[in-house]
Amino acid sequence: MSSSLKDILGSIEQFEKYFDEYQQTLQKNSENIIQNLGLIWKRMKKELDDIKKLEEMIEVQNGELTELKIKSTDLDKKLQNLKSSKNDLQLNVTEMRDTHEKIKDSLKAPMLELENLLSKVNSVNEKIASKEIENSQLEQKKIDNKNREKQLRTMYTEEKMQELDFKLKQLKRNNYFTSFLIENSEEEISEVDIIATIMSQSSCNLDELKNLLSVPPIMAVRTIKQLAVKGVIKLDEDSNVITMP
Repeated sequence: MSSSLKDILGSIEQFEKYFDEYQQTLQKNSENIIQNLGLIWKRMKKELDDIKKLEEMIEVQNGELTELKIKSTDLDKKLQNLKSSKNDLQLNVTEMRDTHEKIKDSLKAPMLELENLLSKVNSVNEKIASKEIENSQLEQKKIDNKNREKQLRTMYTEEKMQELDFKLKQLKRNNYFTSFLIENSEEEISEVDIIATIMSQSSCNLDELKNLLSVPPIMAVRTIKQLAVKGVIKLDEDSNVITMP
């Protein structure tokens, strides 16, 4: 192989090496650029969000500023009105002083007028005192009426309770098995279990009922027959089917 060919091959190999290094460097720089672009985008987004919040705050503050300007304008108007009222009052005071100076020479007439006014005031005070006494009496009547109303309500409630108690006793007499369950549901006796079982199943066979109870069969049969005699339950002797009456 000639030396020139070797040089060419060596140059090609060196070029390939440089090209590979260039590609690696380019890829690395591209990744860095992409990463930096991502960071820059996040920062820009955060800044945009911050700018949006600032704009919203500025808008709120502008609204408050507008409201304050309106209030300030209203206050200025009120101040001007007060100043105008003050001038009118000062003018009235001046006129009253002039009038006072004029009536000094004719003191008797104002004194008589003052006495008349005092007499009217005393009369009004007496009427007020009389009205206050009447008002106090009315308030006392209201209190008495409220107390009477409470007494009547209490009496009405007691009468209602007695009436309900009477109706409850009638219901117990008319519904013996229901009152039996209510009065004996806390006692550990087989009668309650028997009646509850029959009511839950509408009807029950005597043999099945004996097996369902937690008492000896002899005691169960005896108790069932006693309840049948009392009329609490109904026992068919032929089919041994038990039902509620």
